[in-house]
Amino acid sequence: MIVIPVKEGENIERSLKKFKRKFEKTGVVKEMRNRQAYIKPSVQKRQQKLKAVYIQKLQREEE
Repeated sequence: MIVIPVKEGENIERSLKKFKRKFEKTGVVKEMRNRQAYIKPSVQKRQQKLKAVYIQKLQREEE
C-alpha cells in the first residue's frame, strides 16, 4: 500500500504528483500490460536482443 504523508496546508496537487510518482515506481501498470498477453520466452529474448542492438546503434551514431 502506498502511503503519502500530507503536511498541513500542503497543496493537494503536489500530493497527487507524489502519489503518481510512487505508483509509477512500483511498476503496477507495466506489469498489467505484460500480463495482458502471454509472450513466449524465446520471443521475449529475441525482442530484448533487438532492443539492445538498436540502442547500441543509436549510441554509435551519437559518437
